[in-house]
Amino acid sequence: MNNKIKLAVAGAVLASASVANAGITWDAGEWTVDMNGNVNAFAIMSKADDNNAIAGGLAGTNGGNDKDSAGINTGLLPSWLGFTATTRQNDLDTSVTISFQPGAGSTSALKGGNSTNADTENRQAFLTFGDKSWGSVKVGKDLGIFGSTAILNDMTLLGVGAGNGASGATTTLGGIGTGYVYADWIGQIAYTTPNMNGLSLTVGITQPWNAQGDNSAASSGTTDEYGFQGQGSFSWTGDFAGKVWAGFFSQEVTNIATAAGGTTSDRANMFEAGVSTSIYNINLVAYAYSGEGVGTTALLTQGFDTTGEARDSDGGYVQGTYVIPTGTKLGVSYGISKLDDNTADAGTNLIEENTRLTIGAYHPLTKHLNLVAEFSNVEAESHNGLSNEEDKISVGAILFF
Repeated sequence: MNNKIKLAVAGAVLASASVANAGITWDAGEWTVDMNGNVNAFAIMSKADDNNAIAGGLAGTNGGNDKDSAGINTGLLPSWLGFTATTRQNDLDTSVTISFQPGAGSTSALKGGNSTNADTENRQAFLTFGDKSWGSVKVGKDLGIFGSTAILNDMTLLGVGAGNGASGATTTLGGIGTGYVYADWIGQIAYTTPNMNGLSLTVGITQPWNAQGDNSAASSGTTDEYGFQGQGSFSWTGDFAGKVWAGFFSQEVTNIATAAGGTTSDRANMFEAGVSTSIYNINLVAYAYSGEGVGTTALLTQGFDTTGEARDSDGGYVQGTYVIPTGTKLGVSYGISKLDDNTADAGTNLIEENTRLTIGAYHPLTKHLNLVAEFSNVEAESHNGLSNEEDKISVGAILFF
């Protein structure tokens, strides 16, 4: 990936750091203000071969009618407008970040010929304070800790990947649910150590998530305890540069309703590990996760069956990219997310695995503007033998500022 575009993605768009590093800046008294973001849209064309109802399947269906669908939609990244203000006072670096994410898709026309449908989101509202000598503290809503590095290294971050062949949704899925569980945007209080010769650690308490069921509300639950997330990483530079990381997610889930009319409680746990290495114009990424009770695609989705028993889940992705002399990045990514069944799931259409193969080309027309073309094949298989398959082609552009 072009270094300036990568900085824009990691710094200005999906920043978990306290200060965005790319954008339009100006001084306002004791503060420095950074306005940053992106606008992107893609023509997405999909063809689905099957129409099976699979609980948690991510391959599109043909709706029993036309196999083809088309739309104009935002990719994995929503369009973005963010503001970060920073200052140093009383030997503390402090900042505040607020951002807005309007969707680009629409499916219905309103009076006057205007059409609107995609949601506008507010993914960031947080403050930080700290010093390079002892680290920093983050308070507020931002990208989750667990799973964050997996999505930031996904090449489809600049494109579409899986999900939403037609327009109307705020974003597509990229590799979410086909290689990693969505980190999501979550309220948190987190501490990050200073950079210790490439080593960095982040731990935090997070807003507790409700467990979401599959085909039955009987498997939903609530929680009265905070979630815990953490991630450690080690980075190195040189001709053979890279980063390794490992993380965890843990949350007690209480009052899980069962089909028999009772309730139960359990703890959801998941662990992850990954590596990204670069040499010359080649970048390779390998990532894996495994856990129980966390489910698949999104945190705590389909993590428990109708008896309240936790389901095991695991998955990961491998990816390789190469930048040719024109500056175009060519890439291939394969990911899989698996969800085990329990005795209570026998004969149901619960998802067994979602897989995705993406081939992409990402060309930096300028240092801020990327043209993108992708092909993705997505397959979903259930535990009772059902399957869906979808091919997706997308072309579009993403502009950072």
